[in-house]
Amino acid sequence: MSESRKIRKGNEGAIRVGPAGWSYADWAGIVYPPRKPAGFHEAAYLSGFFDTIEINTSFYQPLRPEHCRHWVELVSANPRFVFTAKLWQRFTHEADAGVEDERAVRAGFDVLRDAGKLGAVLLQFPFSFHRTEENIARLSKLLKQFSDYPLVVEVRHATWNDKAFYSMLHQRGVGFCNIDQPVIGRSMKPTERATSRVAYVRLHGRRYDTWFSDDPATPPSERYNYLYTEEELDPWAARIRHVAEGGGSTFVIANNHFEGKAIVNALQLVHLLTGAKVKVPEPLRQHYPQLDLIATEPPAEPLLFPR
Repeated sequence: MSESRKIRKGNEGAIRVGPAGWSYADWAGIVYPPRKPAGFHEAAYLSGFFDTIEINTSFYQPLRPEHCRHWVELVSANPRFVFTAKLWQRFTHEADAGVEDERAVRAGFDVLRDAGKLGAVLLQFPFSFHRTEENIARLSKLLKQFSDYPLVVEVRHATWNDKAFYSMLHQRGVGFCNIDQPVIGRSMKPTERATSRVAYVRLHGRRYDTWFSDDPATPPSERYNYLYTEEELDPWAARIRHVAEGGGSTFVIANNHFEGKAIVNALQLVHLLTGAKVKVPEPLRQHYPQLDLIATEPPAEPLLFPR
């Protein structure tokens, strides 16, 4: 096992760093080879560099079990690899989810869990989801409904920065998602809390000008067009070490996916947490030459496909 995989400190549990998702058109030739060989799959490729990926397609529709079985096989060359996955937005952003919707969600999640590859299920709520009695009741119902999974809650409005809320998560064994986002108005500021054995961190970037933009001329991807500097990542490395002190599993997800910037910052975080140089996708190194400072020499491509 390479040093970059051993992200530990003292009695802390494992820290896994990776990106949110893997299927982005603008990653071609930047993160992935410009000419993909036969049988190439993005998840298998990334599992050579990272120990986790957050599945975000599950936010838009339930995962198909056959896809999940295929993904488990694709990442099998990295025994430390564990997925996380978002809960379908019908449960977090809408109010009409029914029994069949739950059954569909569980069909995919159960495949990952049974294979030991489901590290967390993320319940991501929008900024408009404020802490009210109604929303607390709604959240409590969801936490009970999916209590058999390792749950993590992401909220973005500062009304949730409340001791009673954190206590509720702790009592239910549910993780809290620490986020970095543009702090505008009542946005949740950076935190470093762990309320369960699963700790979670998500970095969204700091595009203040586009975060709440409703300008149709602004592509949605511009919200995540942000590259953190190492000086901006340093405080997060300290927060990550702190939330990992509980000894469970800690997941760190970079969501600033525009043109592979999430991959750049995820690799930089691995370097900051380990002090070791890391493997870097060669196309990414050419596009972001600052990675030369932390990349292993000579350039080393990972195993592309599971054995």
